[in-house]
Amino acid sequence: MTTIEENFQKIHARIRRACASAHRDPHSVRLLAVSKTFPAPAVAEAIAAGQSAFGENYVQEGIAKIAAVAALTTASSRPETAVEWHCIGPLQTNKTRLVATHFDWVQSIDRLKIAQRLSEQRPAHAAPLQVCIQVNVDGGANKSGVSPAELPALAQAVAALPRLRLRGLMCIPEPQADFALACGVFKEAQRLFHALNQQQGLALDTLSMGMSEDLEAAIAGGSTLIRIGRAVFGDRALKTAG
Repeated sequence: MTTIEENFQKIHARIRRACASAHRDPHSVRLLAVSKTFPAPAVAEAIAAGQSAFGENYVQEGIAKIAAVAALTTASSRPETAVEWHCIGPLQTNKTRLVATHFDWVQSIDRLKIAQRLSEQRPAHAAPLQVCIQVNVDGGANKSGVSPAELPALAQAVAALPRLRLRGLMCIPEPQADFALACGVFKEAQRLFHALNQQQGLALDTLSMGMSEDLEAAIAGGSTLIRIGRAVFGDRALKTAG
């Protein structure tokens, strides 16, 4: 049975190979460990292996885990690690205050009302909430995200809100069996990303796309943040919190 540290080594090796194939610097791609449904001790093990950024889909589960991980790491004899928590799941308006209070990033903004609530509810003493807009880049019928046509207006509105910092885009395209087709979808997200910077005057630096099954295509398509869960932590448990 492999350990979480060994899994990280394998994932980072895949990232390095994918970057080499795409003629990219491997340091240009960050790894977000998706810890949803996995217990706090697994996250603590990942922290011990050097990982610092974690993604949660379910708000209440994530908040409980943030507290539990803080308690575990405080009780350990290891040097304290600054842990970064990302909310990556669909966000309802009744959960925005919790997210604005407890998380460092939100990657799943798909409408202005959510961003406005996060801006209003972010504590004044906290650093600005780092946010990405989720874009439905391939028009998947069952996917969340703003349409490419509506993206520029939403990006400008979100970028103008106080207490938020718009960092970039996130997408979850439909799986593609063909590598070239998958790369094409990711490159379309990259095109939208560059257009916001070049035509809209924004300063985005994060393109969050790619998971365990398609990280190579995502890196070829320009991803700067890969979201990996199962390949790090193992088979996923049943959802335990909302």
